[in-house]
Amino acid sequence: MSPTLTIVLIIVVLVVLAAIFYGVQMGRRKKLQSTFGPEYDRAVADTGNRGEAEKELRERERRHASLELNELSPESQAKYAAAWEEVQIQFVDNPSEAVGTADDLVTRLIAERGYPTGEYDERLADLSVEHANTLQHYRDAHEISERNKGGSASTEDLRLALVHYRALFADLLGTEPVSTNPATTTTVPESDPPAPAPRTDADAESASPDTSR
Repeated sequence: MSPTLTIVLIIVVLVVLAAIFYGVQMGRRKKLQSTFGPEYDRAVADTGNRGEAEKELRERERRHASLELNELSPESQAKYAAAWEEVQIQFVDNPSEAVGTADDLVTRLIAERGYPTGEYDERLADLSVEHANTLQHYRDAHEISERNKGGSASTEDLRLALVHYRALFADLLGTEPVSTNPATTTTVPESDPPAPAPRTDADAESASPDTSR
């Protein structure tokens, strides 16, 4: 084999290996983008380096895989849905306290699902693997909740906080937290029976008693 042919073969092999490596990298990237959604772009923006961001996201996946997560029973879902209804009722009289209650309720739900509830940033990282699409709602709600503790959140801010908390709450709950109070259930009335058809002369005659006998 000539030296020229050897060099060509080496170049071809290197190109093929590079293509395989690139394909593997792109496959991993697409998987991360699919898993983390908007959190992928956020991680890239925060780190300023795509490689470092992807390394961090893979670490989140590994940590998430070690968690023993729980599905909620129908009874637990009903319990949390009823608790959320109480938060909404509380908001009418005391928006500030209602937001604090909502934050506590969400934290309890996170814990019951099996997620650690230690540092806030770690909580976000753990939730990002399965709940990336509602995680920004949690950030926005938490930010307003912190301002509320300092007395600088308006009533409209508090209303938005409750909306944001509800988005993550429903995602973790697996269903929309709807009313469970029978007294508030709206019953659809049965429809009225159809009106009788107009009587014709023939109907009138057939309905008249026979007096010829």
